[in-house]
Amino acid sequence: VQLQASGGGLVQAGGSLRLSCAASGRTFSSYDMGWFRQAPGKEREFVAAISWSGSNRYYADSVKGRFTISRDNAKNTVYLQITSLKVEDTAIYYCAATRRGAVAGVSEYDYWGQGTQVTVSS
Repeated sequence: VQLQASGGGLVQAGGSLRLSCAASGRTFSSYDMGWFRQAPGKEREFVAAISWSGSNRYYADSVKGRFTISRDNAKNTVYLQITSLKVEDTAIYYCAATRRGAVAGVSEYDYWGQGTQVTVSS
């Protein structure tokens, strides 16, 4: 599966964004999907994951209550709604696909998108 992330941008602290990740191929609905982010000089970290059916969702503690992951299997797209943005949310955001469940480990994901930059100004 090929993934294309979009929707990033420059926003002020407290603002919102919706990231999208469009997938190619007919098997998207069989993949569990995740969002990760990587800030300059830091390791890539887990943000959120959703199971193939959408019935299970998991979040990093740092984003709970502010980020919402969702998916539309008819559109082959997974979303990340981000609200109450903080300066520390600044990073490149990546979407990824796996068949190992809605998991948090970077190494558990087999396919990655190219990333979309989110920059939050104070």
